[in-house]
Amino acid sequence: MKLEIAVLSGDGIGPEVTTQAIKALEAVAHSYDHTFLFKEGLVGAIAIDKTGDALPQETLDLCAQTDAVLFGAIGDPKYDNNPSAKVRPEQGLLKLRKELGLYANIRPVKAYPTLLEHSPLKRHIIEGTDIAIYRELTGGIYFGKKSLNDEGTVASDLCEYSKEEIERIAHLAFKEALKRRKKLTLVDKANVLESSRLWRKVVTELAKEYPDVQLDFMFVDNAAMQLILNPKAFDVILTENMFGDILSDEASVIGGSIGLLASASIGDKFAMFEPIHGSYPQATGKGIANPIAAILSAAMLLRHFNLNEEAAVIEQGVEKALELHITTPDLNSHQPLSTQKVGDFIADYIANPFDTNVNFENIHVGQSTII
Repeated sequence: MKLEIAVLSGDGIGPEVTTQAIKALEAVAHSYDHTFLFKEGLVGAIAIDKTGDALPQETLDLCAQTDAVLFGAIGDPKYDNNPSAKVRPEQGLLKLRKELGLYANIRPVKAYPTLLEHSPLKRHIIEGTDIAIYRELTGGIYFGKKSLNDEGTVASDLCEYSKEEIERIAHLAFKEALKRRKKLTLVDKANVLESSRLWRKVVTELAKEYPDVQLDFMFVDNAAMQLILNPKAFDVILTENMFGDILSDEASVIGGSIGLLASASIGDKFAMFEPIHGSYPQATGKGIANPIAAILSAAMLLRHFNLNEEAAVIEQGVEKALELHITTPDLNSHQPLSTQKVGDFIADYIANPFDTNVNFENIHVGQSTII
């Protein structure tokens, strides 16, 4: 298969972790006789610095002309700490999602057996957790009409959804549930919000098309508690934009490091794949950023194109790295490895999955066997 991939590495640690994701994809291409072409584009703070725009038209055109987008991270303290800044890096990401019609954000949350001790939650609570969160991405309060009175003392943000917006992501979530444990939980606030009542009505009607999927409902405040008290009770979570933003970040603590969590943003025509962590500017250039979330995002990219065997070998490489403690300082404080060396190991595993012990020694002496 031949794929053209737009690479928007962005700010902070974005370029470092994205490089490791590309390395994994190149190893897949070499091992499985695919052709992946990578084309760079600017986004975020670096784009503002160079063009004055968080999402230059050239970058948007590039994304629209390629098969998929591999995204790094955006954000810079000089904008975060400047409340009067008229252009912000995050505006580039929001505009990209809107312009490409990326209405479904998918975030897998998994508790890896070798990392259970790294979670702030107790082993018996998180062991066996495997959740897919489906968050609506282009509607709701983040994109609704905003107002501020002339005195600057009263503000409002409109949370608005249509039946069509709810249906298109709900179909994706039901289909995912059919592949998994056949359980879908709709998280809303239907006891208070009219928009949530519409979500519940539309999803209930749609459930008739998926009789094999068990549908239940949970208010968002209870869902936030249950993610901590009993996360393995969830299979697929479906929710609106703001609730999904909050819950998926909360769920990131289950695995022990936000550096493990990948995501996909899907639309009818386009798709983007990115780690959920931020730009982590304090770690930029130090080689301590965990690249696993970016690498797993590359695996999600492959699954999007039905390259399931290729995606699986990346995921197996990640699991082997975790098993052998070939990880960055966030997960291995005793003998940490650099961002690059973790990427080298996983790429080596993809090329030589039956030669792991040799690869392990090579990585620790600073060599890589990847061609």
